[in-house]
Amino acid sequence: MDDQDSYAGRWVAKVRGRIVGQGGTPEQALHAAQMSRHKEKPEIIYMSLPLRFSPLLDSIRSALPEVELYLAGGAVRDLLLNRLSHDLDFSVPKDAISIARRAANALKADFYVLDEAFDTARVILTAEDGKRDILDFASFRGADLEADLRGRDFTINAIAFDLRSQSILDPLGGGSDLRAKVMRACSETSLSDDPIRILRGVRQAAAFDFKIEAGTRKAMKQAAHLLPNISPERQRDELFKILEGPHPDTCLRALEMLGVFQYFLPELAGMKGVEQSAPHVYDVWEHTLSVIGHLEGILAALAPTSVGLPSSLDEMERGTGKGGDLLTGLLNLRLGRYRTQLAAHFAQALNADRSMRALLFLAALYHDVAKPAAKSLDETGRIRFFEHDASGAKAAVERAQALNLSNDEIARLKIIIENHMRFHYFTSRIEAEKKEPSRKAIYRFFRAAGEGGVDLALLGLADLRGTCGHTLMQETWSAALDVARILLENYWEKPQETVAPPRLVDGLDVMNEYQLAAGPLIGQLLEAIREAQASGKVSTRAEALAFGQTWLKENQK
Repeated sequence: MDDQDSYAGRWVAKVRGRIVGQGGTPEQALHAAQMSRHKEKPEIIYMSLPLRFSPLLDSIRSALPEVELYLAGGAVRDLLLNRLSHDLDFSVPKDAISIARRAANALKADFYVLDEAFDTARVILTAEDGKRDILDFASFRGADLEADLRGRDFTINAIAFDLRSQSILDPLGGGSDLRAKVMRACSETSLSDDPIRILRGVRQAAAFDFKIEAGTRKAMKQAAHLLPNISPERQRDELFKILEGPHPDTCLRALEMLGVFQYFLPELAGMKGVEQSAPHVYDVWEHTLSVIGHLEGILAALAPTSVGLPSSLDEMERGTGKGGDLLTGLLNLRLGRYRTQLAAHFAQALNADRSMRALLFLAALYHDVAKPAAKSLDETGRIRFFEHDASGAKAAVERAQALNLSNDEIARLKIIIENHMRFHYFTSRIEAEKKEPSRKAIYRFFRAAGEGGVDLALLGLADLRGTCGHTLMQETWSAALDVARILLENYWEKPQETVAPPRLVDGLDVMNEYQLAAGPLIGQLLEAIREAQASGKVSTRAEALAFGQTWLKENQK
């Protein structure tokens, strides 16, 4: 008797009740049967597979009962992996725009034409909580569904689900690759046809913990030189998906091994092999990847859903608690109370299509990009990288502009990279001199960084771990955590004291009080008074005016 469970999700050919052939489509099952039973006419049957469908699919099928409609691509992959997808791609033989409009009307959803020439349209359903389902409709790219699927990127994304018959169509064996956890290109030209698939393949391999098959890796290397032909917007979007997704350090290492960076983000190519003096334990490139990996771990440990707090000090010291290692346990103890605020910080976006989290990872990727050009030796033979922070910020801005990031994103990126060494200065002072940042220093830090000060604190912690690696001493880590705690505490708990004290006087007040004309001196005086407030020297209007009088005597020419 046939083990029919092993054929679930496949098409089979039966002769007198026995399975004599099978395949990913009815045609493949028939062909397999004819190889051995060419004189007999088999019965072609789909072996159903238990799947958890979104109710939305039923609504779409009901809205388009007579339409030959296939769910395709990543949504089917996620369906087979028992993952919920909110991005649904539908393929139809023709008239995709018209069909999408009908679906939008039936579902009372928004409708957009994406590309009239390629007959593609988008339907967007927005729930009461703001979550969106995005439904893209496209006509076949090719003569039929199989041709359409063969023109896609990877076999795991080239599986279709027929909404009418509730059956899977898998001509390229994507289901088998899913089970084997393998990424395989759909054809020899899949990568050269659209080189952005190199980035997408690396990202998806990391997201699903899949391996990229050897022939596909070779094709990726051969197609890398075509990446400059891809629009900056598509490059940017794939980069941000990598930085937003799991294991961005692994993705970046894979891209480096594939020889991608000389054609995509070429500034990064020069970082490999650039030595650094102690306490650095890695070259500049390996350090950068380590920083990104540690940043991911820090954000995960401080996420609202994290259960990373050790249940006892003893557990933390042994590294056996939920916090993992000792350093992560200390991180949770010192900064765990800011989980909610950190979540709110990263929930804000400087651009509706890209996250603050991904932007921070981009800053981490570029924070030392200028070190190769800035490298020098002092009189003792120690390696130095003078002004690499300012030069790195400039290089990052140029790349961000080339990728068409928004002005707000570019400004935040510049702030983070330009100021990333301040955190280490504060840490060194605590460790060497037992001196915490003064109120004036904290004020000046946030005056320069603004909301980016939160990002700088997190990057600073990751940068330290990526610098010292396994040699990081608990005392140094504790000093860094003190700096992060002090900065976040002032930002979220004492903003009116040290970060943004309310003005006690305005420009008109000081002009009238000191008989001054309008000019740059007024702004300088107001800033000096505000800094005195943040330092605790001034707390009333009278004290502010008295301070201003003294400041003018010392600074007015």
